[in-house]
Amino acid sequence: MAIQVLPKTSGNAYDIIDKAIAVIKRSGVKYRVCPFETVMEGDYEQLMQIADDVQQECFFAGAEEVLVYLKIQRRKDSDVTMEEKVGKYERNEE
Repeated sequence: MAIQVLPKTSGNAYDIIDKAIAVIKRSGVKYRVCPFETVMEGDYEQLMQIADDVQQECFFAGAEEVLVYLKIQRRKDSDVTMEEKVGKYERNEE
């Protein structure tokens, strides 16, 4: 799952986004922060709960409203990993 959260706030949006990323980090799932979104691996129900927790943290941190964009790839009988999607590119960077 990829999640992008855009908080509406009169304060610093990056401070709120940092708190949202901290929720993901504390969750224990494998994740990668990217420039426009954060990508996570895990059980569907767990990831959806994290997405909700992220939104609640944004509200707690002062956001009046959040726009949340999710990208989800699911398979019927197996997990989807970041490694299978982008691993070959990361190995070429070394």
